[in-house]
Amino acid sequence: MDKKLPESKVIVVTSGKGGVGKTTTVANVSSALARVGYKVAVLDLDIGLKKLDLLLGLENRVIYDIVQVIEGEIELKKAMVKDKRFPCLHMLPAAQTRNKADITPEQVKDVCEQLRPDYDFIFIDCPAGIEQGFQNAIAAADQAIVVTNPEISAVRDADRIIGMLLSAQFDDDDIGLVVNRLRPEMVKDGNMLSIDDLVEHLSIDLLGVIPEDKNVVISTNKGEPIILNEKSAAAAALNNIAMRISGKEVEIPTFQEESVLQKLKTFGRKFFSTM
Repeated sequence: MDKKLPESKVIVVTSGKGGVGKTTTVANVSSALARVGYKVAVLDLDIGLKKLDLLLGLENRVIYDIVQVIEGEIELKKAMVKDKRFPCLHMLPAAQTRNKADITPEQVKDVCEQLRPDYDFIFIDCPAGIEQGFQNAIAAADQAIVVTNPEISAVRDADRIIGMLLSAQFDDDDIGLVVNRLRPEMVKDGNMLSIDDLVEHLSIDLLGVIPEDKNVVISTNKGEPIILNEKSAAAAALNNIAMRISGKEVEIPTFQEESVLQKLKTFGRKFFSTM
């Protein structure tokens, strides 16, 4: 299948803080785009701690890794792992027995340049932190997605990451925000930051909101992208994020619960409009 886009997009997905759902976002957004026919490559740059292959259910098919490619031990195309569920999706695994200092930003750029002619989207799964691994991951990217949870510590780290991205090669328009694990009932009770608060504080465009969903844990343990679960609210949110990345206009739901008074007002408006 030929590429759909005239120019490839290299997108780094980062967070600063670990455990916010960054790799889950990469696995599912890339799968969603591949499912509708875009040619997608995903690079796991979490050298030494790799887990993208687990979330995609491809761990048993991994033979080579990105460090072997960079060191010339194996050709890039031979190291790419094809996902049988989504034929348009290929993954370049991280090395588990090496460390982030074993590759350089220039080498990551070279790998991405080799991939650009064959793929519409190239996603880079950035490791947590702000050191060498972060510099490696952002070097080749045209755009960045910052994933955060609506928690003070995660937002603080996201804010720092956004500042570092803006100090590098990115403009405001190149960075999108994904808020993961939103719990509307906690926002309503004042125990969790609201989406409006997050967007105002971080000052970047909102790309998507993913609600808390126990099905994500289940799918992760099975090595199956959550987007395959048609009944999952998180799956719907991740599919919508993928569509926005592809250029389609999709409304972002707020997941805010209406109060009883608000529901009565809404009912009243609908009732009287039919009279």
